[in-house]
Amino acid sequence: MRNIRSVFCHIITAPFLAVYLCVAMTGSCVTEESYNNTNQGNFDALWNTINEHYCFFELKNSEYGLDWDEVRGRYSNYITSNMNSKQLFEVCGNMLRELRDGHVNLVAAFNTARYWDWFEQYPSNFSDSLQRNYLGTDYNYTQGIKYKILQNNIGYIYCPSFEYSFGSGNLSDMLAHLAICSGLIVDIRNNSGGMLTSAQSLAECFINEKTTGGYICHKTGKGRTSFSSPEAITLTPAEGFRWQKPVIVLTNRNCYSAANTFVMYMKSCSQATILGARTGGGCGMPFNSELPNGWLIRFSAVPMYDINMNLTETGIEPDVKVNLTTPDWLNGKDTMIEEAFRLLHAAPL
Repeated sequence: MRNIRSVFCHIITAPFLAVYLCVAMTGSCVTEESYNNTNQGNFDALWNTINEHYCFFELKNSEYGLDWDEVRGRYSNYITSNMNSKQLFEVCGNMLRELRDGHVNLVAAFNTARYWDWFEQYPSNFSDSLQRNYLGTDYNYTQGIKYKILQNNIGYIYCPSFEYSFGSGNLSDMLAHLAICSGLIVDIRNNSGGMLTSAQSLAECFINEKTTGGYICHKTGKGRTSFSSPEAITLTPAEGFRWQKPVIVLTNRNCYSAANTFVMYMKSCSQATILGARTGGGCGMPFNSELPNGWLIRFSAVPMYDINMNLTETGIEPDVKVNLTTPDWLNGKDTMIEEAFRLLHAAPL
């Protein structure tokens, strides 16, 4: 037998630390349960880990009637002792897709199972070639972020990922460089996430006092509805230069995980407008676990809510809905950037 090991695996921010300590003290952060390293044992380990730690069962049940017990009974019928590892992986991956959650991943050495429909059925609303018409090649670059003062005196920041650790000095220097601009565009389209600390660090460059950026609940037991009351997530103003003028955040469906959380934070910023398409969601704090055979499972275990107590798991609607249009595309224009120009009272490029 091999113990299944489960642990929250993410760099966390100070406001979350107390939450995690509470989770650890209740025993739901790390569990030790023994399962046989057999096909049935690995299947049982996977189903039970999701059952005890996944945080969106109520949401999925209300949306489309998910019955996790029924799912177990149905997929367990496919498990046999003589199936090979790839066959087992296919069954387990198909079972996880019943959750319809792009934040749920099963990772083996030979494959990764993931639910893709959360964004594949939506317009991409982003084009590298169109972006180059604005950004060019003479942009500034720091910690994965590209930024530039555009010809109409609008600052433009493109943040494609939160996988880098943002330092206050880097962010302060960037915003100071853009300070002469009359408005700012922060483009996070196709940002699939990364570190929550980085998302929070960037958001804190747009506030001047401690601000509630949203709410979080933590697991208090193994029951599917065993969660604490919502606790406020506090944003603290960044050190150094902070942006004081209007800012527009560009989003599309492929803004996910930490990028989704960044949009949630910016919703609490008075001078910010969210423009584009609904984000991809994936708000829950990730939980990692290892099956007896070494496969890794990652999913959301801690739900997050915006300042109006709306669950952000299925995405966040923009303040201004805009999609890329074919005429603009053919004319080399990015519809979202052009609309941001208009809202920021700037002349088109």
